Amino acid sequence: MSPRALQPLQPSATPPELIRNFCIIAHIDHGKSTLADRMLQITGVVADRDMRAQYLDRMDIERERGITIKSQAVRMPWALRPPVAEREPQARDEVFALNMIDTPGHVDFTYEVSRSLAACEGAVLLVDAAQGIEAQTLANLYLALENDLHIIPVLNKIDLPAADPEKFAAELAGLIGGSPDDVLRVSGKTGQGVEELLDRIVADIPAPKGQADAPARAMIFDSVYDAYRGVVTYVRMVDGKLEPRERIQMMSTKATHELLEIGVSSPEPSPTKGLGVGEVGYLITGVKDVRQSKVGDTITNARKPATDALAGYTDPKPMVFSGVYPIDGSDYGDLREALDKLKLSDASLQYEPETSVALGFGFRCGFLGLLHLEIITERLSREFDLDLITTAPSVIYDVQTDVGEHVIVTNPSEYPDGRVATVSEPMVKAAILTPKDYVGTVMELCQSRRGTLLGMEYLSEDRVELRYNMPLGEIVFDFFDQLKSRTQGYASLDYEPSGTQEADLVKVDILLQGDKVDAFSSIVHRDKAYSYGTMMTERLRKLIPRQQFEVPIQAAIGARIIARENIRAIRKDVLAKCYGGDITRKRKLLEKQKEGKKRMKMVGRVEVPQEAFIAALSGDVESKDKK
Repeated sequence: MSPRALQPLQPSATPPELIRNFCIIAHIDHGKSTLADRMLQITGVVADRDMRAQYLDRMDIERERGITIKSQAVRMPWALRPPVAEREPQARDEVFALNMIDTPGHVDFTYEVSRSLAACEGAVLLVDAAQGIEAQTLANLYLALENDLHIIPVLNKIDLPAADPEKFAAELAGLIGGSPDDVLRVSGKTGQGVEELLDRIVADIPAPKGQADAPARAMIFDSVYDAYRGVVTYVRMVDGKLEPRERIQMMSTKATHELLEIGVSSPEPSPTKGLGVGEVGYLITGVKDVRQSKVGDTITNARKPATDALAGYTDPKPMVFSGVYPIDGSDYGDLREALDKLKLSDASLQYEPETSVALGFGFRCGFLGLLHLEIITERLSREFDLDLITTAPSVIYDVQTDVGEHVIVTNPSEYPDGRVATVSEPMVKAAILTPKDYVGTVMELCQSRRGTLLGMEYLSEDRVELRYNMPLGEIVFDFFDQLKSRTQGYASLDYEPSGTQEADLVKVDILLQGDKVDAFSSIVHRDKAYSYGTMMTERLRKLIPRQQFEVPIQAAIGARIIARENIRAIRKDVLAKCYGGDITRKRKLLEKQKEGKKRMKMVGRVEVPQEAFIAALSGDVESKDKK
């Protein structure tokens, strides 16, 4: 603990000019959480004996993967001492309240970052001194500049043997303007330079502005569900003040609640006497209904309400859709309740009920990306003990039929069966940062995924930024994995929506015994339809157990079959009792068996076990075969 660290202050004693609100933004794995740990230790809000790595990452899944999924707000005290030469004999240290928000770094959680930026006046832009600027670093920087935040450039991990702070300081200074000497050098692991960073935050980031005597206005920037206390709402005060036991009003729904508890996170919840202008804290009203606390809503006093609500956040647009179904149909109610609770802690999750002939009742969920999908399904199974099947991810398609009908398709089963005039697919602008040695392989990969080169720029002697216009449908499957493997892990990717574009897309159906199985349908480009059909038919042939009769597995575009595999019948040995004798006797038994098989084939339905659905949709069959 630094000698300048003090006990947390009561918010009612902190005027706005002594408050600094900032967040840490960076690419994934550049050391945000480690730097936050050192700040917590140096300011003394977490004792050494209670300290653990990634202190603000509360979920097990965050710790296991080493990534931040949820933004976390924490309040820290810090005393700024004037330089010795300027210090008067009786000069007292001013104690500032620093409200820090640690943000995620992966492109799928950009919405979390954008909400955090709206609650701050400044941002610490963190760059790994061994890796340099990455794609998500640029994306987060532009987000911060759009919010008109003061940027403090910082190089982290300067203690690493591979660190090259001089080179990357010049790169960072060239990006945001200024001198390389203005870029701070810190080590989140050893704590070197962290005190200087805290001093710079106090000196450079402006104090929050607001009207203390105006009606209270607080913006909800996050919320979580607590099983015992109900909805815990995190707010940033803009005007006025809120105190315990007063009635508050949600401006969007006009619902009123009593404030049971109000306080700050430092980093554990600490009840206080109230929140004033510019402060970041939490509110508890005892409400159990998760829909009552909407992220982006404005809270005001019920007795003296404000007239104008604060500008909220733009609703995130889902990029990837997938069906989520319980393996046991009786868990459908539990899945609905679990999604309601997850929606509170993750405002970017969207879902609506849907039914599938093969899988029963479930939900069509919208996600911001594949990692977001993976994290949500893992949280559903861990936190709510649900066994789930997820269908293959797809994106939104805009279909125009010959008769002029307009259809928005989020699920392949919604694709119109009639003649299709045009299909538009969502496009994204992808920014890929890679060492110059891998430019050729990255361009080859992007072109194979129907990408169009928009531009190419050298950020430094050996780092190149490639900008492509690409279909989102080509990115959501395994593009990121392919990019990493072809560049030995050095490339980074960021993308943003860029409208729609017409394309030659078709729906590939999978038929078992002539019946369509909607869970296996997919919308793909016509050039890749054959390879998708052969891959799925072969995969299902290996997974579906053999029946008493031969089962054809077919892939079809409309009425045209493009691929076929057969599951051979289990043949009962009807000749086992024939030890010899005339061949006509054996032939009679075989003909009798053939007649029975025909009748069975007419009335029989193919049974597909749940394990086959899970394996076929997740693509696990190849690894199982190798074993």
